[in-house]
Amino acid sequence: MKEIQVGIIGFGTVGRGTAEVIYKQAERIAKRSGLKIVLKRVADIVSDTLPAHFGNVILAKDANDIFNDPDIDIVVELIGGTTIAKTFILQAIEKGKHVVTANKALLSIHGTEIFAAAAAKNVEVGFEASVGGGIPLIKALKEGLVANRIESIMGIMNGTGNYILTQMTDYGTPFAEVLKDAQEKGFAEADPTYDVEGIDTAHKLVILMTMAYGMHMRLEDVSCEGITAIQPIDIEFAKEFGYRIKLLAISRNHGDTVEARVHPTLVPEKHLLANINGAYNAIHFTGDMVEDVLLYGKGAGMMPTGSAVVADIVDIARNIDRQAINRVPSLSYLPDQFTSRGITPMESIRCPYYFRFSTVDKPGVLSKIAGVLGNNGISIESVIQKARKQKGSVPIVMRTYEACEADVTKALAEIENMDITIADTVKIRILVDEEE
Repeated sequence: MKEIQVGIIGFGTVGRGTAEVIYKQAERIAKRSGLKIVLKRVADIVSDTLPAHFGNVILAKDANDIFNDPDIDIVVELIGGTTIAKTFILQAIEKGKHVVTANKALLSIHGTEIFAAAAAKNVEVGFEASVGGGIPLIKALKEGLVANRIESIMGIMNGTGNYILTQMTDYGTPFAEVLKDAQEKGFAEADPTYDVEGIDTAHKLVILMTMAYGMHMRLEDVSCEGITAIQPIDIEFAKEFGYRIKLLAISRNHGDTVEARVHPTLVPEKHLLANINGAYNAIHFTGDMVEDVLLYGKGAGMMPTGSAVVADIVDIARNIDRQAINRVPSLSYLPDQFTSRGITPMESIRCPYYFRFSTVDKPGVLSKIAGVLGNNGISIESVIQKARKQKGSVPIVMRTYEACEADVTKALAEIENMDITIADTVKIRILVDEEE
């Protein structure tokens, strides 16, 4: 049986998971592929030893030991970051090695350079684990949905943010307390900025949009808002309106332009995405032929992510064996078929809105706010005004009909300059359930 030899750079959580999957599933992989996947080397600057069952694996501190090993076919980069990781991947490609990575930040920022280098050397780059952990999203776009014009991408792509919002929804716990709990349980990093500010989700959306639309995306193309301003009171009001708050990535294909946005969203309770809870991810694609597809599962973790990394290793191994390198384009579209499209300006987005105004407790406040909204073409669908104090203010909560983002921005700026408001307005966009 032919051997395909692998080297792993980085033996942290995902590196260990990948090694364990290779070890535990060796017989199953051989039966399905006709190949023996052999982990030959691991490079890690922290580890001094490997678990006993990896006795035949060579451990080193220097990644060059992997690049310079002529027997290694596939290099797996699992150190993260966008500097050294980029250098290692380009070095591996230059040596004619195929590459597998879970590094969404690197690909969303430097993907164009990396894929061009791989094409020049006729090697493959696998990145299934970069989006959605163990969920086979990349393969779905590259192969399962190849006959479809992708009309939209929408989903929960960050387990930490979803866990926090779920805990706030189920128990009414403030954001800061839930975040601390998530950090203690290992769901959130010591510095959670990428997760709670939507940046991690934006990285993943860049990758999916690049593949779905055949266009080179940049991270700065994505409008990004996080969940740090969400309070339990907003979740309570959302429930009264029949919604749950989720951090969503949303892209809609308008032909010449595409939407690219990440932000908290009120999702109708009956919508499938409203019921994705805890640290789980779910991504919804709409194709012109297949219509609606929802993929759901664990978006992170040692074994789920390791499973996705090994799936790429096996795919590349099969192509090596059949001498069919790049049989399926890495980014779904052939390189010469990529097109330029514009990004739909956020100012032109139209959707319903949720507003929570923090106002002084005086007569006439509601009519003044309604007047400003009306003057800017924003129609109110419903209002909740209750005598519950929020840090010295009285909340007025509104749900609007569909309105233009530019008009909303202008109206809120005018309202916040009035002497009736004492804090910034909380604005959350509402997802229109197209099944209604």
